[in-house]
Amino acid sequence: MPRYYFDLRDETGIALDEEGLELSGPRAVQAEAAKSVADMARDAILSASPAGDRQTMAIDVRDTSGPVMQVTFSFELENLKMRSRSRDH
Repeated sequence: MPRYYFDLRDETGIALDEEGLELSGPRAVQAEAAKSVADMARDAILSASPAGDRQTMAIDVRDTSGPVMQVTFSFELENLKMRSRSRDH
């Protein structure tokens, strides 16, 4: 089975996957990338500023011959209570 590497990228830089995973093919790679981006998104949203934040992150998947797939995720956290208070003043 081929080995795939899932490099994590966001505004702070890139974290290279040194170990990789042996997966059966494109669907398994896609499923693993979805799990990885979901984990990244959860962590980023939990650590975002309560006042609001916008972030973009990606999983760059590669094998021994080069790039295979890229999954990009963007989100914007907007605190509606804080926004309405600032309009009231």
